[in-house]
Amino acid sequence: MADPQDQLDLSFSGGEGSGGHHDERGGRTSRPWISVFFECCHTYVRIYRNREGTAYEGACPKCRARVRAAVGPGGTSQRFFRAS
Repeated sequence: MADPQDQLDLSFSGGEGSGGHHDERGGRTSRPWISVFFECCHTYVRIYRNREGTAYEGACPKCRARVRAAVGPGGTSQRFFRAS
């Protein structure tokens, strides 16, 4: 059974950010990301955490529908989501 909290809001219209984190030696690693399946175009994409670290923001690579998943206390450790 699908968890309703796994659904992303496609009404967001903001800019892509950048960010990143560092490994134990202080070197830069890849930016934090989550995987999103866009039902609109039947495609998966990674969306990345914004510069402020407050949300993951991105868009469908085909139709450009925007998504935003907030980062905060009480969130989920799940890395794969579906945008409808």
